[in-house]
Amino acid sequence: MTSTLLIVQFVLAIIITITVLLQKSSSIGLGAYSGSNDSLFGAKGPGNFLTKATMVLGLLFVINTITLGYIYNQNKLESAVDKVKTETLIPTTPKEETAPAAPVAPAAPAIPAEQSK
Repeated sequence: MTSTLLIVQFVLAIIITITVLLQKSSSIGLGAYSGSNDSLFGAKGPGNFLTKATMVLGLLFVINTITLGYIYNQNKLESAVDKVKTETLIPTTPKEETAPAAPVAPAAPAIPAEQSK
């Protein structure tokens, strides 16, 4: 999902750049090529249409940016150590079955040093 949103982000950035460059400005820019009285949108239509399109694209761009930031922040909160399976890394020895222990005879009582002389 992150890669899809990232691709959408690049596409939106390119489309916003094109719509901004097509608008008329004080220095005309690329807007000189976009409209005349016989254009599809009329004499004033391209300006209003491009302005509204730029606003919508800008809003989509901001929403997509916030969504990407949220997703990356959630991924950042996860640690790489959390993803490691500890069962496979720590070798465990199988429990060996032991035979029941034979009864042990009680130890002989210690002889005091005075009696041994």
